[in-house]
Amino acid sequence: MTWDVNKAVTHLKNHAKSQSQGYCAKYVREAIQAGGISLLGPRPTSAKDYGRVLRDAGFTEYPSVPPGGYKAGDIAVIQNPDAQHKHGHMQMYSGSQWISDFKQKNFWPGSIYTEKKPSYKIYRMELVNP
Repeated sequence: MTWDVNKAVTHLKNHAKSQSQGYCAKYVREAIQAGGISLLGPRPTSAKDYGRVLRDAGFTEYPSVPPGGYKAGDIAVIQNPDAQHKHGHMQMYSGSQWISDFKQKNFWPGSIYTEKKPSYKIYRMELVNP
């Protein structure tokens, strides 16, 4: 198994829209697969529930910012900030910005996330194709 972070990030950049489509987990999942990692098992209904699937695929889980800061290919799984956003959010770092189904302005994908700052975990694939 190889993880080509450049392919994953390029796929996400090429498919992301200018604003949210409501399909963050789908876009990030497809980018992960474009990078060479298959996510096995049933797909979670909510973005906030992807942690187990990512760990099972070999990603290392960090409770916050990993040592050395964020790196291209890092995935953030963010819990829901309120009942209206019950599915939470999932996004990937490109090396310069966070992207999900849209190119985000910063880490938090929207104002309610910025206000509430729900818990999140970072997932990093340590196995990288040079």
